[in-house]
Amino acid sequence: MFGSEGLKIGGKVFAMLVKGQLVAKLSALQVQGIVNSNAGKLFDPGHGRLMKEWVSIDSGTGSAWVKLAHEAKDFVAHNLPNRRKMK
Repeated sequence: MFGSEGLKIGGKVFAMLVKGQLVAKLSALQVQGIVNSNAGKLFDPGHGRLMKEWVSIDSGTGSAWVKLAHEAKDFVAHNLPNRRKMK
């Protein structure tokens, strides 16, 4: 996905590193909150189309990235069909 390997659940990418930034899939509402607080920006996979459910976070503390990755994993897992949900 997006020319990058990442963390997956049920075969779906929920977080990845792109150009030294953490990119995570979250609800559009969560992403907008992060963007509005200037803690991150909408992810652009390189073709000029911003992804409303993907946020790109500059380098920060490891614990902040881990927390965001867990939130992304939970978001993606919650949206998997029941047969593919994993812990």
